[in-house]
Amino acid sequence: MIILRELEDLRGQINEIDEALVNLFKKRMTTVSKVAEYKAKNSMEIFDGTREDQIINKHLQSIENESLKLSLKEFLQAMMTISRRSQEKIISEVLQGNKVEHNNTCCKVGFQGVKASFSHQALLEYFGTETETRCFSTFREVFDAVDRGDIKYAVLPIENSSTGSIAEIYDLLRKYGFYIIGEKCIKVNHNLMAVKGTDLSDIKEVYSHEQGFLQCKDFFDNHREWTLIPYFNTAKSALYISRENLKSKACVASKKAAEVYGLDILKENINYNSNNYTRFIIIGRHMEPKEECDKLTIVASLPHKVGALYGILKYFAENNSNMMKIESRPIADKSWEYFFYIDFQGNILEDRTKRIVEEIKEKSLYFKLLGNYKGEVNCI
Repeated sequence: MIILRELEDLRGQINEIDEALVNLFKKRMTTVSKVAEYKAKNSMEIFDGTREDQIINKHLQSIENESLKLSLKEFLQAMMTISRRSQEKIISEVLQGNKVEHNNTCCKVGFQGVKASFSHQALLEYFGTETETRCFSTFREVFDAVDRGDIKYAVLPIENSSTGSIAEIYDLLRKYGFYIIGEKCIKVNHNLMAVKGTDLSDIKEVYSHEQGFLQCKDFFDNHREWTLIPYFNTAKSALYISRENLKSKACVASKKAAEVYGLDILKENINYNSNNYTRFIIIGRHMEPKEECDKLTIVASLPHKVGALYGILKYFAENNSNMMKIESRPIADKSWEYFFYIDFQGNILEDRTKRIVEEIKEKSLYFKLLGNYKGEVNCI
């Protein structure tokens, strides 16, 4: 009887502790909700791995028992995972409640480059020729302009059918926490051009964006006597050649750039792939889900263990959704661990798509829905 009484006393203590824990949990989640609302209003990232690691390590230092230390780590990680998912849900609801329809003629749209670049072409084809545009020298400057509210949307290249993805865009997209609200594909034909009267034998240097050189590799392999000099982008290369006005310098750019900057085309369509397309994404500060949206982009990091990636990819087949692309990017402070960017078909307003998102989120250490938008047929 004494033993039973002792056990009941211990259970009573546990009940009191559990009640205190539940009250503290409710208090914590209330604060988490306020943090989520603040992050939504200020377009901030949900996940801060450095801060989470600092918090966990701080508390682990107070524990000497190694087995108890491991249990505490699991407890803290589980609590933070619950908090992240709660924030993700709240932020999604806030953004959908604040969603805005874009009007092609009443907002500023930015791009990297200058007039007659492929980015400029994609912008005009998506938003229309009456749109007020702003150009920037670097991709980061474009993101900063969206962040400040100087421009409402931006048009950025993310993938080329010949040379693959543009890693910097993926990294900036996750860092700034913006959303993809549309996409546009442009057929890219590169041309060798120079100032009027130039002959191929006059050329010593050729300027272009590195992607331009890569997409024209076969052509330049036959002209190794030329020095290839990477430049900001193809259209800016054309502007530079026009201003230099030297027959020794040429560039790789579009026919439109030759027209705008008064250059002669010496060789047309020098890209080795005649079916050469660049996919551009349109980004904004808020998600804009609509019934016609049929494509989603997500980013997730997974536990570093066998079968983790398969564990989320199977959900696409189980829910009859086509996964269109997967791209990995290294996590800066964690060797051999990656963020996975995934494009797949669906609409977040549909139950099966919600199910995919929730199932992948459940398996992920980090998860963010980067956008639900209308995919362009040429991009598929």
